[in-house]
Amino acid sequence: MKWIVLVLFGWLSLAAPEAPSATLEGVVTHQKQAFEKVTVTLSPGNYSTQTDAHGHYRLDDIPPGTYTITFSHPKAKQEIRKGVKLWANRTTKLHLSLQLLPHPPQLIEAVEDAEAVSEPISIDQTAPQQQGLGYTPMKAGNIRTQSASMFDTYREEEGFNTEAYDHIQENTFYPAWESPLSTFSIDVDNAAYSNMRRFLTNNQKPPRDAIRLEELVNYFDYAYPNPDEETPFSVNMELADCPWNAQHKLVHIGLQGRQLDYENIQPSNLVFLIDVSGSMNHPKKLPLVKQSLNYLVDQLGPNDRIALAVYAGAAGLVLPSTPASDKATIKAAINNLQAGGSTAGGAGIRLAYRVATDNLIEEGNNRVIIATDGDFNVGQSSNSEMIQLMEEKRKSGVYITVMGFGMGNYKDSKMEKIAQYGNGNYFYIDREAEAQKVFGKDLRATLFTIAKDVKLQVEFNPALVDSYRLIGYENRKMDNKDFDDDKKDAGELGAGHTVTALYEIVPAKDAAPTTGLKYQDKDMSAAAKSGELLTLKLRYKAPDSDTSQLLSQSLKDRDATWQNSTDNFRWSAAVALFGMLLRDSEFSGDGTYAQVLSMARQAKGDDPDGLRQEFIDMAAGYINHVAVAGP
Repeated sequence: MKWIVLVLFGWLSLAAPEAPSATLEGVVTHQKQAFEKVTVTLSPGNYSTQTDAHGHYRLDDIPPGTYTITFSHPKAKQEIRKGVKLWANRTTKLHLSLQLLPHPPQLIEAVEDAEAVSEPISIDQTAPQQQGLGYTPMKAGNIRTQSASMFDTYREEEGFNTEAYDHIQENTFYPAWESPLSTFSIDVDNAAYSNMRRFLTNNQKPPRDAIRLEELVNYFDYAYPNPDEETPFSVNMELADCPWNAQHKLVHIGLQGRQLDYENIQPSNLVFLIDVSGSMNHPKKLPLVKQSLNYLVDQLGPNDRIALAVYAGAAGLVLPSTPASDKATIKAAINNLQAGGSTAGGAGIRLAYRVATDNLIEEGNNRVIIATDGDFNVGQSSNSEMIQLMEEKRKSGVYITVMGFGMGNYKDSKMEKIAQYGNGNYFYIDREAEAQKVFGKDLRATLFTIAKDVKLQVEFNPALVDSYRLIGYENRKMDNKDFDDDKKDAGELGAGHTVTALYEIVPAKDAAPTTGLKYQDKDMSAAAKSGELLTLKLRYKAPDSDTSQLLSQSLKDRDATWQNSTDNFRWSAAVALFGMLLRDSEFSGDGTYAQVLSMARQAKGDDPDGLRQEFIDMAAGYINHVAVAGP
């Protein structure tokens, strides 16, 4: 009997199922490098381990349930993940990046309230010397920040996407007899092009609202004729067939800004404002910012001055205004920046403007250059508040340039508004080659404004034009009455800049109704019968004036064909069509990607920087990807 009981007990022991268990594992890094000896603790319960030399950790035989997981290291900010579910008989993977603890403040103190800054922040001369500078540059970690997690970096690595773009309601056709005037501000920004390139390089289709057609077109140099000595820019117009609709025509308008004599230019007072928050802790963010600023420093002359401010949880001055001849000091301050903390963008902007105005150079070039991913999450952050701030600060006589970096949490909508409402311009840096282009060449010209508040107004002749559509410039359109109002702000034109705009027009078939403008009196005036398709009017102000000047030029209707058009005309049309196809535009007509390639290859012309060929290669690569993988 005893033997039977023992056998039965043994059989029951073998047959009883094991208690369910879960496994947790992952890799902990710092700036994409393995982070060793990080303690990983689960609660409730007493489960703990450490990462190995490869940053890897693993915990087995954990009861299924919901846990709080803590990652800690003596030299790193503690990270806590709450509500992590571990499932029975499954392995849950949790990877993350830890941020090193900041060094204690050394020489230049951060400021919690940028409005409190009225004097240059003092340097502690008793602190230890470093790198021959006479002081130790303040790193991002020196700022007195609120506690912030590294979720911005973590979510990018894990594939989350919180990028933000303003919605674009694409321009439609307007009847020329009813709405003969079209008014808009110039836009010399081209951030949308390099941002688009970033997506296409990764075989991704950009979001519709990331495609601003005018910025795609304006990315390229069109080498229009130089202006005469009387005006700051030349005006060029051309008419030919519309390639995506055989029944329509296309009008190409180009402005060419006067080149500067760089041997006799006024000095610059620049304030670099660098976002050093945790979201900038990425190889294509802060490290690329440093490379970019170093390129610019190399372009500056001995009479120029540079200050360096940063912002994370608070704003701080790293380097007071310093002669650009002291390049070693400036570059060391730039290269010692580190990322960490949340993002108080508004305070940083206020500080940068205060430093710029404290060091204002009369009749010089005074500008704030901000480098950020736009992910403001502390303080003055809403778009409406930021617009009000920029409208206030532009009255100081200090211009602004916005430099966008990064992906995943990129806030294009906010940065475009900072530039638009702050009398500035906006670039997106997607790679080192773009940094060299922008900071080594483009920005040098951008720093010097040759005309401000530049507005265009086109009046169409309804005897020849049935309807028209402005291609792009949706967020630059203005009320017609604002054209003659010198109080209304508009875009700035830098030295050597080109501005290109396209109109798609539907030719008139019959005489149109009249409303009493230049081409529209009741008797169909001589102007209406003159053969003029349109008249272009431009208003602009000299950089030191508040009174605008007026230019006017007409475009005659003629039998212009696609075959007789210039390379510039065909190139701009190819780029515009490519953007419309990416946007799935209802106005792309019969246009195709194959047509884009054909047009671009025929219109490449002189291409000294290789940018047109790069566009051709990029478009071809995307077309091949779509053909294989689908949109």
